[in-house]
Amino acid sequence: MGIKTARTDHHITSLLQERWSPRSFWEKPLAPEDFDRLLEAARWAPSSFNEQPWRFYYAHRDTEGFDKIWECLKKPNQDWARRASVLMIASAHTMFGHSGKDNNHAVYDLGQSVFSMTIQAESMGIKVHQMAGFYPDKAVELLNIPSDIKPITAIAIGYNGPPERLMSNLQGKETEARARMKIEEFSFRV
Repeated sequence: MGIKTARTDHHITSLLQERWSPRSFWEKPLAPEDFDRLLEAARWAPSSFNEQPWRFYYAHRDTEGFDKIWECLKKPNQDWARRASVLMIASAHTMFGHSGKDNNHAVYDLGQSVFSMTIQAESMGIKVHQMAGFYPDKAVELLNIPSDIKPITAIAIGYNGPPERLMSNLQGKETEARARMKIEEFSFRV
């Protein structure tokens, strides 16, 4: 088990126990076939009316697209995300294709597809770090995202590196124990 293995109260799959969001990445490219497997996992996530409203704008390291996505990140995330193999803006198509009405479940469905991708990555020894710290309006502008597509989160994907690769103020976050609320704090029998 890794240094960030969750100490759970009940037995769960090791993929969930080992999943965490590192900031330290090796500057190692992600093989195209491995990245395709991550997108395939996202593809098969459940969605309302099978609309599959997720839209991923991504770029591999050392490309112009990567630099554009990196520019959309807020400064604290820019400091470490440059070493990731892939940067991505995960977005949701906010209208149902079958009716043209608002899809109020699009963000929920996007979250399921990103989680499917995350668990697939974990099974392959690849780490995923989702970030709220980005500028959605800048992503729309720089990536030419249509008006009915809403950027929700930025994502860094790659191979976990050692904490020493980070600025000193972030090194502790890589090794500190993971914590979660107790089940009784978020679940209520009715």
